[in-house]
Amino acid sequence: MCGIAGVLRQPANGNVKSMIEKLAHRGPDGHGVKELKYASIGHARLAILDVEGGHQPMQFEDAWIAFNGEIYNYRTLQEKYLSGAALNTTSDTEVLLHLYKKFGPEFVKLLDGMFAFVIYQNGEYLLARDPLGIKPLYLGFGADKTRMYFASEMKALAGKADKVEIFPAGHWYHSKSGWQRFYQIEKTIQPFEGDESHALSLIKSTLRDAVHKRLLADVPVGVSLSGGLDSSIVSMLACENTEQLHSFAVGVTGSEDLPAARLMAERLNTQHHELVYTAQDMVDALPDVLYHLETFDPALVRSAIPNYFLSKLASDHVKVFLTGEGADEVYAGYDYLADFDDPEALQDEMIEITEALHNTNLQRADRMSMAFGLEARVPFLDVKAVSVALSFPSAWKLHNGRVPKQLLRQAFADDLPDEITNRPKQKFSQGAGSSDIISQLADENITDDEFLAESRRLSSEWDYTLPNKEALYYYKIMQEHYDDQWLFPNMGHSRSL
Repeated sequence: MCGIAGVLRQPANGNVKSMIEKLAHRGPDGHGVKELKYASIGHARLAILDVEGGHQPMQFEDAWIAFNGEIYNYRTLQEKYLSGAALNTTSDTEVLLHLYKKFGPEFVKLLDGMFAFVIYQNGEYLLARDPLGIKPLYLGFGADKTRMYFASEMKALAGKADKVEIFPAGHWYHSKSGWQRFYQIEKTIQPFEGDESHALSLIKSTLRDAVHKRLLADVPVGVSLSGGLDSSIVSMLACENTEQLHSFAVGVTGSEDLPAARLMAERLNTQHHELVYTAQDMVDALPDVLYHLETFDPALVRSAIPNYFLSKLASDHVKVFLTGEGADEVYAGYDYLADFDDPEALQDEMIEITEALHNTNLQRADRMSMAFGLEARVPFLDVKAVSVALSFPSAWKLHNGRVPKQLLRQAFADDLPDEITNRPKQKFSQGAGSSDIISQLADENITDDEFLAESRRLSSEWDYTLPNKEALYYYKIMQEHYDDQWLFPNMGHSRSL
């Protein structure tokens, strides 16, 4: 996991060095910039695989790469396609270069993992982003459009680009052949033909594989353990393949997550760590949270605050941790989904919110973890796990007469304490006890007249509807770092506040 930045179409080494400095939090283990004839590419490294030898930008023959992410099947790909190749490292990065030289851009379809990268070769270049956008990537353009910038976070483009766009998930772009979409959720779904008992068995085996492959690392690995269903499942499966797993939980005094997480940690015998933060801690951290988050969507900010403290805690002990992101999207866990009574409409909604994760929950998970040089992995969003979950009849996921995520609860009912499998769904910000504190502060600091005036302006200029004073409070803080023309076109909106 790392940060990447650069400029294509012409060299700009000094610019790229300053961009990488803006991403130093993503890669505390080393920085590098390579100036080429028609490009400069930079990298800030968080060393996970081949700690000593995996430095970037990396070269193979006349090709160079700057890569952010993890490829879980890189050893399999190496054995299958590169058996005769002499590799200089044991990193996944070098395998990507060899595959590109062998297959061209089409090799992206072979990758199982989370990634954003650029490969440069003799004036041509390839950019790609993983199927669901777990890893971030932005493009920036100057007024003359002679240069195309890229970066893991928008902040690295400040002072360089006039216009910023999100590089779309599940796509690659090659300078000669143009855009190609290589992943689409609907095309991966094959209708499930078994009964619910067969579905439960498939859920369990698929998630077990997804978790176990994400333990790949040459450094210690941990888990986010809130005591909710999703994180408890991930923690339990991770413990099957780990000698001593670190687990982490945070909350304010009296939050429901802390005792639930403690119960699960004792059950799994993890090396458990807790952090209790105060309302003042939240207020003090908020500017830093917003700077890293790059959005002021209220639902995301609320959940980002406990994620910020969780990542701060975990980074003292591990470089990698697994989280329960994605379960509520593919198993219909959110409260608002109870309003759906038509299975087809529910299926469409689950697909839509899963495709939107790249600039909602996944953006929050990436930014808060990387703010502390920590890699977050999301097994529920393994592409096979997603296609399996969405293959089941959506009628089985309707809340009418069923508890949310009933399939998931049943699949692991024999493995988890009843207190966990029967615990009601709560957003992380609720369970951690932080959901209302900042909204109260916003009400105290934003007048009705200011809210009305800004609502009119933002609606007129950006077709954006301010949902509440909380959003305006966050927006005012973010204006210190980000221009409106960057924020509004690229900001996602959670539907589950």
